[in-house]
Amino acid sequence: MNILWHDWAGYLGVVLVLLAFLLLQARKLHGNGLVYQLMNVLGALGVMLSLLFGSFNASAFVMQLAWMVIGIYGIANSARVRRELRDVERRIT
Repeated sequence: MNILWHDWAGYLGVVLVLLAFLLLQARKLHGNGLVYQLMNVLGALGVMLSLLFGSFNASAFVMQLAWMVIGIYGIANSARVRRELRDVERRIT
């Protein structure tokens, strides 16, 4: 059995996404936290690589693309909120 690099990327991606969800349900991660979002973005990237370089499935690719975009939005939104809180704290002090 010959498992190629893109297969490993896909398996790792699936593990990351599922582990992120498990840790969220176990209340070990926060849904708006950076670690949770990065696990989802990198997991989606791994699955997308396996689809691009292995057997392509358009619907699975679109789902992973959406998963990645949502994760990136979450990271950007959290960064914006943290920046706004820092600005408010600076104005107060």
